[in-house]
Amino acid sequence: MPMTRLLRRIALLAVTLVILLLALRIWDTQRGPPLRPWHLVVPEELDAEAIDAADWLAYLTAEEAAFATVRDQVTSALEPEDRIPANRYFAGSPLHPGRFARDWNRSFLLEPAGEPRGAVVLLHGLTDAPFSLRHVGARYAERGWVAIGIRLPAHGTVPAALTEARWEDWMAATRLAVREARRRVGPDRPLHVVGFSNGGALAVKYALDAAEDTRLSRPDRLVLVSPMIGITAFARFAGLAALPAYIPRFAKAAWLGIVPEFIPFKYNSFPANGALQSHRLTMALQGQLQRQAAEGHLARLPPVLTFQSVVDFTVSTRAVIEALYERLPSQGSELVLFDINRNAKLGPLLTPATEAAMDRLLPPAPRRWRATVVTNAGDGQAAVVERSAGAGTAEERVRPLGLAWPREIFSLSHVALPFPMTDGLYGLTPDPAENFGVQLGAVAPRGERGVLAIAPDALLRLSANPFFPYLLARIEEGMEPQP
Repeated sequence: MPMTRLLRRIALLAVTLVILLLALRIWDTQRGPPLRPWHLVVPEELDAEAIDAADWLAYLTAEEAAFATVRDQVTSALEPEDRIPANRYFAGSPLHPGRFARDWNRSFLLEPAGEPRGAVVLLHGLTDAPFSLRHVGARYAERGWVAIGIRLPAHGTVPAALTEARWEDWMAATRLAVREARRRVGPDRPLHVVGFSNGGALAVKYALDAAEDTRLSRPDRLVLVSPMIGITAFARFAGLAALPAYIPRFAKAAWLGIVPEFIPFKYNSFPANGALQSHRLTMALQGQLQRQAAEGHLARLPPVLTFQSVVDFTVSTRAVIEALYERLPSQGSELVLFDINRNAKLGPLLTPATEAAMDRLLPPAPRRWRATVVTNAGDGQAAVVERSAGAGTAEERVRPLGLAWPREIFSLSHVALPFPMTDGLYGLTPDPAENFGVQLGAVAPRGERGVLAIAPDALLRLSANPFFPYLLARIEEGMEPQP
């Protein structure tokens, strides 16, 4: 039959296309650098079921075992060519986390001087470590709160750990951290959850779960920084990109990027499974948001305060608005958007889409949530103001912030928001009292190609936030002491 022949031809064409794409994928990965021990050794971690049955001490014990595996099977087993200063896994490198006064790859607990006023759980991002929210955690502790920064499974050790990670394990670790926070302050004191990037998705997912499950402690406030509510469509196909890796000869296909590991508290190399798990998490999150919105249950969520750059290469700013904020009822939530620097004097070098991003993103007022934009005070001005319209009104209030765009910065970035300009690793003006082996934020590479041990484009993305004092002050507004 003609239709049968047509279907057969379409099927044959589809199979041929898949084979060609896989062949191209194999060819592309084989050209890259070889896999090193940190791409091959997978430390054993607790899975979701074991984490749900564990307490904080048991989790830290398992965490120590994972780091011991890294010491024994990676750091102590390096080949001579890997024993170089630019490798964080070389014990003699100034970047090696074991050399620092504190290894911020590990879970941490910050306690106040006196009786705690409340507790906060801090959830870092994908490929990241608890280091990313240490400044926020420190401010909570200064204000009398217990701050728990948990290292999510498969993070802080070696990039290979992410090849076998499951987002359900990250979710279980979130539940454990909340249990420990509640245990330390009791049932009546406030509980906040702060999430950065992928940790933002976990924070929202936990709050949605707690709204449906009375066994879970419900947070009193969510603070999201560059939250991963939605990611690029490519992530859903990441699993297909890794298919050739099932043949040992093509193991490199499991990786979307194989890059030198020169950052003490973050992976540079990125396995396809990391993208796949983030996609699975965001799909589960968006489905739950849609369902609870239809059922009228989002009123059970606590107020949400979100900080997001208008331009973000990693997560979808539009998804933050459309998948989350446009579904929230009127319950005191606020979205803070950081605009681009409209005084950067880049003229035609800025893409038209970037210049119009703010106008395209924000839905017209009135809204059920407060919308705040941090932007230039006016044309030709580096100083910034806060333009804010409260829930249910189109009236905009303008407040000077006493801050300004540095001349050389044209926008914020996904990774910059939780770091002050004085951060010892990522800050543009790093605190001299902190030494993490390198000052990545202060490096402005100029020179000839082939001189640096790393690609110069790895240093060009902004890594610190000139408006971090404002971000911290806005978070601090919610740290009111209990009577």
